[in-house]
Amino acid sequence: MLVVQRKRILSALVGFCQALMWIVVIKSVLENLENFYSIVAYAGGYSAGILVGMALEERLAIGFSHVRIVTSENAHQMATALRTAGYGVTEYLGQGRDGRVLEVNVIAKRRDLSDIEAIASRIDPKCFITSEAINPMRRGHWRVT
Repeated sequence: MLVVQRKRILSALVGFCQALMWIVVIKSVLENLENFYSIVAYAGGYSAGILVGMALEERLAIGFSHVRIVTSENAHQMATALRTAGYGVTEYLGQGRDGRVLEVNVIAKRRDLSDIEAIASRIDPKCFITSEAINPMRRGHWRVT
């Protein structure tokens, strides 16, 4: 995720530490191939590292996301509620399978995603919400937190 967010120095530092740790651990495992427990410990440590990394990345929530909310009910109310909460909102009128829909677009910090989802779901529990990581280039309205 750090590479996607253009955090080059931090990405390189994390990669360096990861490679260094891997070399030290794999050396120990290869020197003890007859020790089944050391192989299992390596595999378990690797898996635990993935889980810890995912939890840490989710908790830190560094960066920005583009949130798309598609709704056919109370569309203007949803956009207004998001604006009232301080988010910049762009609305698009569209045509879905079952008729007219409104697409509400919000660019926000990743740590605000649960707030945006709560606001949208409160107004339209059946709304369709997606998000994707982005790199904002310039300008726009940013929520002050």
